[in-house]
Amino acid sequence: MSSPLSFPVSCHSTCCFIDCQLYQFHYINENKTWTEAQQYCRENHTDLATVTNMKDMKRLINISAGYQREAWIGLNSKPEFNRTWFWSLSGAEFNESETNWKEGEPTDRGIKGSENCGIVYQDLRWGDQGCHWNESFLCYDEEKTWLKAQSYCREKHTDLISGTKQLQDGEVKKLMDFTNSKAYFGLFRDNCRWSDGNSFSFRHWNNDFNNPESNNKVILIKENKTWEEALTYCRGHHHDLVTITNMEDQIWIQEKVKNASTPFVWIGLHYIWSLRFWVWVSDEEVSYENWASPGQTDDCDVFGTMETGGEHKWLEKKGSQTFNFICSKY
Repeated sequence: MSSPLSFPVSCHSTCCFIDCQLYQFHYINENKTWTEAQQYCRENHTDLATVTNMKDMKRLINISAGYQREAWIGLNSKPEFNRTWFWSLSGAEFNESETNWKEGEPTDRGIKGSENCGIVYQDLRWGDQGCHWNESFLCYDEEKTWLKAQSYCREKHTDLISGTKQLQDGEVKKLMDFTNSKAYFGLFRDNCRWSDGNSFSFRHWNNDFNNPESNNKVILIKENKTWEEALTYCRGHHHDLVTITNMEDQIWIQEKVKNASTPFVWIGLHYIWSLRFWVWVSDEEVSYENWASPGQTDDCDVFGTMETGGEHKWLEKKGSQTFNFICSKY
């Protein structure tokens, strides 16, 4: 059918979006939430775009070239979606009865939900591992992260090895004899679904998504302080109150705030009452917005917060209130 710009996003912010008809993609240069974009595409075309392979991916990049803005696609994740294993190669169906897990695997050790990529050992038994580690992979013998390994294989060959038939090939055993002990293969899991109901497993995530290095740029402080106190704390102990300039920032910051002990957390937004506009403490322009309601107010003592639950929208709060807060480390 068709496909999307592969980028995992919250479905509640507003941005441009991509939809599709049979073998066609259309860039809709309007600001809508994911749900509004889905409704628009279904009413005027077919659905939000679904991607099935790198060829579709390149077509999407071409039609969106020049816009330099994020755009919604048909991939979405909801709390009721369980994490499911997929093969990297679209069309290779994952069958739980044909797995070859090492004893005790998958372990899902560490941070809950962090081991989402498949690793194969020298005995061809499987394990799960965090996707950010550098490992050899079945396609080439250079160590890379799972995402980089997938990208390399798709560019130079077809994909990471996917499906039990490929893994049972005698050549795989010969290749594994030359590795240190284990290598990435095409097994991964997530809890995302396509809007049009397709089960295509193709993903092309931005490298910062679920990247611990990105998540380490910010820190949640579980102390209750006023906005001014939070600002002073961040500047004294870290760098500053956090600035959010795009959806990528929003996504990995909202994962942090889920562990807060208050219903809202302070972020680095403050309102310039005399000029009637919001600014970031970092002096960054407020180009990306995620307000629960338009951020206009006649109050001179309000600052920005993010919800710690629900849709993680931004809301204005009186500066005298006390909440947890998010600091940027650099």
